[in-house]
Amino acid sequence: MSGALVASDLDRTLIYSERALALDGPDRAAPRLLCVEVLDGRPLSYLTERAAALLTELGRTAGFVPATTRTVEQYRRVNLPGPQPAYAICANGGQLLVHGEPDPDWRREITARIAAGSAPTEEVVRQLALRADPEWTRKRRVADELFAYLVVERDRLPDGWLAELTGWCAEHGWRVSLQGRKVYAVPQPLCKSAALAEVLHRSGAGTVLAAGDSLLDADLLLAADAAWHPGHGELADCGWTAPGVTALAEVGVAAGEEIVRRFHAAAAAG
Repeated sequence: MSGALVASDLDRTLIYSERALALDGPDRAAPRLLCVEVLDGRPLSYLTERAAALLTELGRTAGFVPATTRTVEQYRRVNLPGPQPAYAICANGGQLLVHGEPDPDWRREITARIAAGSAPTEEVVRQLALRADPEWTRKRRVADELFAYLVVERDRLPDGWLAELTGWCAEHGWRVSLQGRKVYAVPQPLCKSAALAEVLHRSGAGTVLAAGDSLLDADLLLAADAAWHPGHGELADCGWTAPGVTALAEVGVAAGEEIVRRFHAAAAAG
């Protein structure tokens, strides 16, 4: 593969749930939307029709690599426009899909890195169970035996709770990210940029473009030649910036369209 490789987060970067669309303008000015995910028979995630058209064109001229914290099962619910990507990064870098199928060699490699650099998942899960008050915790989950997360009522989180959890996790080789209603605890070696490096090694791609909205995407953006993050999300909220990374003004599904537009223009420029 030559030319550009485009690695992008999905949720709240390219695709948006109904609550994340941020359609705050007049109803008559709202963009036409395309549903790209259905769960239990109900539409769940969207992008604009213009973003869908640009993404289809992009997939024909550049290597497009979805890079998501979703598990493989969750990722497979998403029906993006354009050709199926040759590579996809799932479970925050814990699974590398090659033509839609998990690569067992990569899974063994990342599992070994986690074992060498982080406390066991079981220890972190126990800590989350101790710290998660059932009054504001709705779910506790372990994803693909790689990382853990809570679904919480965000506005009821106690002051200082997230900082205390972040500190404990850092001491044990893990990191924490708050995205919408989910609090993620992820081992430090488990990162999207590691899987992206493997894709680059295999594909021989040239220029790398990237986008993401959360702290779990920061390493992905740093690994790119040019990158963007929307005007919402963890990175925007904390004012995170880095050379080569552009903070967009757009929020919600409009940001998703602008990100694809930037990808398309940068890939075309070569």
